[in-house]
Amino acid sequence: MMRVVKIGGRAQGDVRLGPALAAAARAKGSSVSSLCIVHGGGDEVSALQRRLGLEPQFSGGRRVTSEADLEIVRMVLSGTINKRLVAMLLSHGVRAAGISGEDAMLFRAHATDPLTMGRVGGTVKVNPEIVLQLIAGGFVPVISPLARDADDAGTTGAGLNVNGDDAAAALAGALAADELVLVADVAGVLDNDAVIPTLDLDGAQALISNGVAAGGMAAKLQAAAAALHAGVARVRIAGLDGIGNPDAGTRILLSLSPV
Repeated sequence: MMRVVKIGGRAQGDVRLGPALAAAARAKGSSVSSLCIVHGGGDEVSALQRRLGLEPQFSGGRRVTSEADLEIVRMVLSGTINKRLVAMLLSHGVRAAGISGEDAMLFRAHATDPLTMGRVGGTVKVNPEIVLQLIAGGFVPVISPLARDADDAGTTGAGLNVNGDDAAAALAGALAADELVLVADVAGVLDNDAVIPTLDLDGAQALISNGVAAGGMAAKLQAAAAALHAGVARVRIAGLDGIGNPDAGTRILLSLSPV
């Protein structure tokens, strides 16, 4: 079973995360199963920006990223957070390897709106070769969501900041994953503080349109839709317990109607 799990920044401080990921990596009694981890870390990026006198800006749940911001994103995501997660997994006996989406051109993207969003990439294209090689070697890939600029034909090293949910959805599609779990800082998609157990794409769009799902949750629902359209068999938005409990959170479906 191929699983892609996206871990948001707030979940990374939970002491349950290491044991939960280690258990997922050892599913079916094997030493390491086919698990890929994509992580975010937006709060830490914002904290460093403010320490440097920069104020974070967002649009539609996605971070506006200037050239200066991109260097901060690289430092925090591909450096500090990526290696911290790898160290955590190693301490739980999991053979983890940390890479960036820029490595081996794993992720390539086009700048979505350079004038408004800056160095932000969308429509992520995936070359999963390096991930498949790591998995074949018995490693759990831990991936930071940066991408190479598909429009840069030169050697300037131009990169793009990619929303972690979008990156995880694109990776899950490229790997034909059995499941994508988007780990949120809430128990699932909420309506009046209650978790919606099942939601189709029409219902998800309605929640976005009426403002019930906004910001980061809207971005997660959009990523879930992209993953399902790419052929991912199962998508859930859940809290940390959703890593180990297949019934936790909100399951997103293409349609609630029988096919």
